[in-house]
Amino acid sequence: MKNLLILLLSLLIISCGTETQKESAQIPTQVSSENIPIPNKFNQDSIIKEHLKNGAWTKGLFSKEWQTEIDKGLAKDSTIAYLWQQKSMPLYKQGKYELGKKYIDQAVKYNRTEWQEYRAFMSCIFAKRYEEAIADFEDCIRRKGNSYVMDHSYNFYIALSKIQLNQYEEAEVLLTKEVAQQAKAQGEDWVHYLDLFYLGIAKYEQGKYEAAIETFDRALNLYPEFSEVLYYKGNCLGRLGDKEAAAELTALAKENGKKGNSIQEDNAIYERYPYQMRWELW
Repeated sequence: MKNLLILLLSLLIISCGTETQKESAQIPTQVSSENIPIPNKFNQDSIIKEHLKNGAWTKGLFSKEWQTEIDKGLAKDSTIAYLWQQKSMPLYKQGKYELGKKYIDQAVKYNRTEWQEYRAFMSCIFAKRYEEAIADFEDCIRRKGNSYVMDHSYNFYIALSKIQLNQYEEAEVLLTKEVAQQAKAQGEDWVHYLDLFYLGIAKYEQGKYEAAIETFDRALNLYPEFSEVLYYKGNCLGRLGDKEAAAELTALAKENGKKGNSIQEDNAIYERYPYQMRWELW
């Protein structure tokens, strides 16, 4: 009888323990694999509406009030990646790259999928930290393929970064592939003129002047007044010995440049793109 009682008690303890384990397994964890709290989307949307849409966005982009409103939101939930991105963006546009990076790193920490490509873009076009841009873009490609940010592919920005690091041959390979894919998918008229411009630059810097001219002509078919293309095509002609044609193109490039026929990217109002001329100084 005593042994039977002990056996029954043991079975009861085991049964209770199993049920407790089941209940524990059903309780959702509040921390991600990186020890980042899982966000409450309803609360976050409410904070974004109050402190961004109805807060910072009603203030001046470069004002102290913009930053103050976002800080109020982050004080309520510091894991909202969108607020960190919005905090960093005006700083980059003011040339405060080091400070801006501090905040965009936080955005990537809390939402890598959404903001890593943006950080890579800012490193390439704004901060001119090309090796960091390449590392970020290559990681994005590994995770989700050669997607797009700010109207251009990841490989476009990698190639642009490589041009700025004097890695012209690697840039040419990437841009040749990009241009071919665009032409095949949608036709020559849908190839982006900037892809052709920088492909021409990659060839030009390697001394492939005739090949560069052919590529520049393709860009001019899409954007005939593109001043930088006219200028670098003129440089190619001059190096090939046609000084008269080179001088004519340089004059035409200057004329078109002063009319504003330059790189037409949205962020060109904040940052000069690689090989973009300062026509106002001519």
